[in-house]
Amino acid sequence: MIKKNIAIAAAAALVLASCGKDEKLKSGVLLANMDTLVKPGDDFDAYVNGGWVKKNKIPADKAAYGVFEMLDDKAQENVKAIIEEAAKGDFADGSNEQKIGDFYASFLDVKGRDAKGLTPLQPELAKIDAIKTYDDLAAYFGAANATGFGTPIGLGIIGDFKDPTKNMLYVWQGGLGLPEREYYIATDAKSVELRNKYVAHITRMMQLAGWTGGEDAAKKILAFETSLAQQHMKKEETRQTTLLYNKFKMADLKTLSPTFNWSLYLKSAGVTNATDITVCQVNYVKALDGIVAKTPIDVWKSWLKWSALHAASGSLTSALDKEDFDFYDKTLYGITEQKPMWRRAVDAVNGSLGEIVGQVYVKKHFSPEAKDQVKDLVDNLLKAYKSSIQNLDWMTPATKKEALDKLSKITVKIGYPDKWRDYAKLDVKKDDYFGNQMRSSAFEYQRQLEKLGKPVDKSEWTMNPQTINAYYNPLWNEIVFPAAILQPPFFDAEADPAVNYGSIGAVIGHEIGHGFDDQGSGFDGDGVMRDWWTKEDRAAFQKKTAALIGQYDAFKVFPDLNVNGTYTQGENIGDLGGCGIAYKAYQMSLNGKTAPKIDGFSGDQRFFIGYAQSWLSKMRDEYLRTLVATNPHSPDHFRVIGILRNIPEWYTAFNVKPGDKMYLAPEQRVKIW
Repeated sequence: MIKKNIAIAAAAALVLASCGKDEKLKSGVLLANMDTLVKPGDDFDAYVNGGWVKKNKIPADKAAYGVFEMLDDKAQENVKAIIEEAAKGDFADGSNEQKIGDFYASFLDVKGRDAKGLTPLQPELAKIDAIKTYDDLAAYFGAANATGFGTPIGLGIIGDFKDPTKNMLYVWQGGLGLPEREYYIATDAKSVELRNKYVAHITRMMQLAGWTGGEDAAKKILAFETSLAQQHMKKEETRQTTLLYNKFKMADLKTLSPTFNWSLYLKSAGVTNATDITVCQVNYVKALDGIVAKTPIDVWKSWLKWSALHAASGSLTSALDKEDFDFYDKTLYGITEQKPMWRRAVDAVNGSLGEIVGQVYVKKHFSPEAKDQVKDLVDNLLKAYKSSIQNLDWMTPATKKEALDKLSKITVKIGYPDKWRDYAKLDVKKDDYFGNQMRSSAFEYQRQLEKLGKPVDKSEWTMNPQTINAYYNPLWNEIVFPAAILQPPFFDAEADPAVNYGSIGAVIGHEIGHGFDDQGSGFDGDGVMRDWWTKEDRAAFQKKTAALIGQYDAFKVFPDLNVNGTYTQGENIGDLGGCGIAYKAYQMSLNGKTAPKIDGFSGDQRFFIGYAQSWLSKMRDEYLRTLVATNPHSPDHFRVIGILRNIPEWYTAFNVKPGDKMYLAPEQRVKIW
């Protein structure tokens, strides 16, 4: 992934061949965004983007604002036009047009939702009220998976780490209303204050629901969630896939949880054809057995009702929705206003019917020519990676052979799926947004369950074409670039190649690099989790990653908060490799010629400016704190200064010298790929 929960990639390369030698290309440098009073070697992010940062404010409905958010806004506007066009006609029930038009309309029907109040949630609350025994509790946990209501443990389907041609069933820790385990156990003043605000939020939600118990019940809920959080695997450890792959035969689950009724849980979850299950957090599941048995049923029921109310708040009344926003967006992210209703409605449609919309989106906004251009640029980056691996001075031939094999087997997906998802079994009603959400969750859950016992379908995508995103999947050894990202400033067909390589080239390189980061390097070219490294090479790799971790650990976001170098190492490795390899690919594209000087900048300067332009952004303080606590990506500012200070060619391009704030001595610089 490239950014927050947002990733980016896509671009074009045939442009290099299609531009005649007499044609004059623009530089691609966004001159108006720059602050040339800043010395490049002191803060390259401010030098490239500081003018824009000074002139622009974060919109009231956003936690951050920059390139990614602007492109996302544009994609939403395009999707809105598609939805509104579909809503104009008189389409038959069950048609794709009926589904997206009515789903969109059901979200916007605030008056109707307010009139219904909590009535749509009552059947779920009745199921919770009916719980009398711990066996009943296990059965409810299983059933709740289908509709997305909160439980302390969740089921999922993914490719088997040891045999990615097959699907496996797994369980994952859950049950927290705050973003991460640290929010429950940290003792600093800010964390204590946030927990108090969380209790107040639960209290207000219960009052809006007309429930009794108030603050006392909210405090018990916090205490209960704290008991779960204390047993959660640390987020840094969840990056170690070898720790997560713990396969058990169904009959052996009793060795982990002697009192929990796994049979009822799995039966209620609809699992009938699985012989084994992967327990990702073994110690948590062991501890949960005791928590289940020691926690009174009434406390469980109180927490489950709260979890259901929280999960459904955005689908019920405007009052509940606003209170949920006030805590989860305003308090945690610093956002002062909710998004316009139409944008939220677009998000809802994309979340439940994304590939229906995607089919129309790619016809309107993504050409076959663009897809070909993207493929060519990806090919160029793969060639540069191959050259780099072949010439590494720290890797032995045996490991190089494996690395090159993996690189040669990377699958590239660009734009949109070859096979579209079938939503025929999903029922959508114009006056039932809550029901639409429930049915959508159940539809997707059943779609996942049906994968058990079947070969993995590698044609599937996990993102919509209209998403500003990209990803690397280690089990399928694939890099995936949705259509929506192929636009300026990441790729500009009228710009000189330097900036395109620096921006899109670097983020494509980032996604390829995930195949060789701390996680991806544990999977081979066929997506099998195995150690294909010699001990000496793995030690050399870890020495380099440890140095990068140390660099990022030292970055201060605030006086009392540093970047988490361990948790962000995968993305930082991707950034470093992506930028370095994109530079190599750019140099290869010049075929020994010197790039022209445009707008006063050399080709190398434009390349690094293009890289920094990709991370143009402003972030609210509250959001920054949440990002550092919960996200494996470093804040954007450090993705610029933390990477470029390790690349020798950047020093040469901008004459960076000792004494400059970003300067690192050559022996301190990290180069991995």
